[in-house]
Amino acid sequence: MEKISELKSNDAKKKDIYAWYVVILCMVAYIFSFIDRQILALMIEPIKADLNLTDTQFSLLHGLAFSLFYAFMGLPLAYIADRFSRPKLIAAGIVFWSIATALCGLSKNFIQLFLSRMGVGIGEAALSPAAYSMFSDMFAKDKLGRAVAIYSIGSFVGGGIAFLVGGFVIGLLKDMSLIAVPLLGMLKAWQVAFILVGLPGVIIGILVLLTVKDPKRKGQMVDAQGNVVKVKLSDTFKFLKKHKKTFTCHYLGFTFYAMALFCLISWTPAFYIRHYNMTATEVGYMLGAVLLISNTLGVFAAGWMNDYFIQKGRKDSPMFVGVIGIVGLIIPMILFSQVNELWLSVTLLVVAMFFASFPMPISTTAMQMLSPNQLRAQISSIFLLISNLIALGIGTTLVALITDRIFENPLMVGSSISIVGAISCVLCFVLLKVGCKAFENSLRVESK
Repeated sequence: MEKISELKSNDAKKKDIYAWYVVILCMVAYIFSFIDRQILALMIEPIKADLNLTDTQFSLLHGLAFSLFYAFMGLPLAYIADRFSRPKLIAAGIVFWSIATALCGLSKNFIQLFLSRMGVGIGEAALSPAAYSMFSDMFAKDKLGRAVAIYSIGSFVGGGIAFLVGGFVIGLLKDMSLIAVPLLGMLKAWQVAFILVGLPGVIIGILVLLTVKDPKRKGQMVDAQGNVVKVKLSDTFKFLKKHKKTFTCHYLGFTFYAMALFCLISWTPAFYIRHYNMTATEVGYMLGAVLLISNTLGVFAAGWMNDYFIQKGRKDSPMFVGVIGIVGLIIPMILFSQVNELWLSVTLLVVAMFFASFPMPISTTAMQMLSPNQLRAQISSIFLLISNLIALGIGTTLVALITDRIFENPLMVGSSISIVGAISCVLCFVLLKVGCKAFENSLRVESK
């Protein structure tokens, strides 16, 4: 009996180690995805100069070109994830977006770069819904928050590395107007940067394909005879309608939260370059350090707080932690661009970035806690569709429009960030506060 018990214990340890390996590997893929999407923000000035772009055009490249297809491809890809092999889907997505990122480096005009950015969005849409769905099958509810948090830090590690690598490459190649690249000819420094960060992701895609197995699905919907129900897309919308108040508050509340985050990440490089006359290299190193430290700690804090409140019996924990985070964000979000001293601005930015990172693990945990297995990826993808279209596509463009059309002064980009951020914070607070009770009621209904 002791040997059997020991074998079971060893088996459980191996499964646990493997589960965390999958989380870490998906996190690495997430790191590469954010490197590929974020490096564009640091290279705003050379790209604008070489392609003769306005702030609004650049915001379309950074926001709409990526978010439009990231959002709309998410649902059909999530439908596949809920029915077929999730690791294969993830691997294909990684390879696709990595190649698309490299193609950004070969772009010679606005249209070519726009199309390449669309390709990045299509590929990256395959990762998160499928990964979230796998984690829900591999971890208990009181560990899910930490698993999602570890995965989520990939966004900020990737964003931080993007700024650091981008700053290094720009600094290294700043005196070289053109660089000879084998087989590709003469390219600009920013074009080389895209190729350097894009192609290594292909290796990660191959590693996922070869080493990750699709976990057994748990918590599936069954009929009266106990047979697993084959759900349709319409079933997803029926479930959303059943919990209309909860998902309205969740989807829109965390979308406005994400809007504040995306505005900070997308436009702070331009703010520090223009307002404080910092070089792209200096901004890259500074923002890279902020994302790697402050945002990463924020994700861990949110994931830990979520699991802590769940263990204490608080059923609305993910929504409640969101309320805490948005209260901490609003003041530094408004003030960081309004102070004259660089050290004070960066200090406020560090605080803002910490709290701005809270929704990454908790918005996902909330959806996975409430949703049946067969609907999890689709419900996540609908959230990502709404969040990316509004937060990334519209939010970042609003900053550019306010700067270009209202202030008519590129130096006022910091004030534009604070205006959009303040509005989004207030809307988020109201929605998540109302959503706490609705989420608790929905859990009660589903547990019956």
